[in-house]
Amino acid sequence: QVQFVESGGGLVQPGGSLRLSCAASGYIRTYSMGWYRQAPGKQRDLVASITSAGDTNYADSVKGRFTISRDNAENTVYLQMDILKPEDTAVYYCNRDRVSPVLRAKYWGQGTQVTVSS
Repeated sequence: QVQFVESGGGLVQPGGSLRLSCAASGYIRTYSMGWYRQAPGKQRDLVASITSAGDTNYADSVKGRFTISRDNAENTVYLQMDILKPEDTAVYYCNRDRVSPVLRAKYWGQGTQVTVSS
């Protein structure tokens, strides 16, 4: 089973940028992939997704600021985050998109913490 390892999080000031990486342990070329985030006391939400064909979709809260991309040769998915806001503070996870929650539950990794604060 493919495993996902997220990296690239950290502490950044409002208005700053971060680039998150999601390294998969196996072949993900045919997977739709997503970046999810979970803030303390809140549910985990999808913020960006990319299909196997490269079509992207974003939550309204990040549209115009975040960019999802993928490198199938490297089995890696990226999330470029610009103009970061304090409300973007959360643990960020990558996982498969367009699958049932039961199936998705098998793939959750440790995530990477993003903190936006001055």
